[in-house]
Amino acid sequence: MQIGEVAERTGLSLRTIRYYEEVGLVVPSARSQGGFRLYTDPDVDRLELIKGMKPLGFQIDEMRDLLALLDPVPGSPEVEDPQRRLAEFSATAEKSCQKLRTRLQLAEKFAAMLRERVDHA
Repeated sequence: MQIGEVAERTGLSLRTIRYYEEVGLVVPSARSQGGFRLYTDPDVDRLELIKGMKPLGFQIDEMRDLLALLDPVPGSPEVEDPQRRLAEFSATAEKSCQKLRTRLQLAEKFAAMLRERVDHA
């Protein structure tokens, strides 16, 4: 599939997909005769993994290492002590989720206060 369809399926922008290619996180499986990027379902799955890492605050190098553990492809970096590294990534993800939950609770509380003001106006 072409990049436009991939963008639609993943909810990522064309620019974001191209950026992930530029930094080496995902590589299109092929190019058409006209030079268009062509992606496969495994490429889309890889982009979905990357998409999940972003809100948790993983940096590009961390994403690269995590992808090497979760979805290794030829040329993936060698990760020392993969089990320990995966445990570290898991702990980081859990900590980020807790921060996001706290922020969401604050936002919901504020939104409820605004709804209450609107209802009483």
